[in-house]
Amino acid sequence: MKICLRYLGDPGYQQAIGQELGVSQVTVSRTVDRVVNSIVAQSNEWIKFPTTNHELMEAKRIWQNMYKFPTEIGVIDCTHIGILKPNRHGDEYINRCQRAVHRC
Repeated sequence: MKICLRYLGDPGYQQAIGQELGVSQVTVSRTVDRVVNSIVAQSNEWIKFPTTNHELMEAKRIWQNMYKFPTEIGVIDCTHIGILKPNRHGDEYINRCQRAVHRC
């Protein structure tokens, strides 16, 4: 799992990742393939999106109550979306991702 997380976190050359983690490029390739295929096989169970109007409204209500985002229905982890900093409480809208690429 560590091999796959390392690769997905910063995809680069499998050989270099293998050297960093002390395994072969083939091990990196096979590990990533197996882990990703296992995740995809479970995706229908793990990934849920609202499908009815009632589910959409409930998702929006939850996001508004918890995070003060009135039109959100969910998020995709590690996706950074640029937003305009509001005049009030603007310091609460800082993207803390330190990489130049918009994936953390």
